[in-house]
Amino acid sequence: MTRAETRERNRRALLDAAFQVVSREGYRAKLEEIAERADLTTGAIYSLFGSKNGLVVALVADHLRPHYEEIEQTVPAELDLLEAVDAFARYYRRGGDAPDALSRLSLQITLLDMALHDPDLGSQLATSIRAQETHLIALFTGRSHNGGVVTSHQAQRLATALRALFVGLSQGVPLGLAPGADEQYFADAARALATGMTVL
Repeated sequence: MTRAETRERNRRALLDAAFQVVSREGYRAKLEEIAERADLTTGAIYSLFGSKNGLVVALVADHLRPHYEEIEQTVPAELDLLEAVDAFARYYRRGGDAPDALSRLSLQITLLDMALHDPDLGSQLATSIRAQETHLIALFTGRSHNGGVVTSHQAQRLATALRALFVGLSQGVPLGLAPGADEQYFADAARALATGMTVL
């Protein structure tokens, strides 16, 4: 195995271990436990990620990247804005039924808790999430809507609103706070939001 392959294998092992430990322990997560679970040393964490915060930020990017790549495949370029929003909403709701949905929700809530305890980490996480969200902004930019074309600024505002809507609904579903929130409900709510936004 080459040095680069070993480095990538170690990186993957640490990210997988961090997902398990951080989801359970939040800001109390210990680097020693993460390293032990990955069968590595804490020195490997510092070498690959620089710090505990660096590892957590990389963990978030690692989980968001495939999510946004799947969205791009799920929402064809030929759809107009409302059709694209509908397809995105349905994709997002299906994610709530995935086998790892509760683990992802736990990580999401844990990361918020960590960000509240460590403002520097919160800032780093926000930067990382915004970087991934550029994929979503690009996905909506240029689509036809009401005889016009959606600008990048409009797409950014819409992406922010949709994220807030879907995060809230997705947390409500497993807690029993959003009864009947199936794919159609998500799609109807997203379409109503996109239609009602004065910026669009």
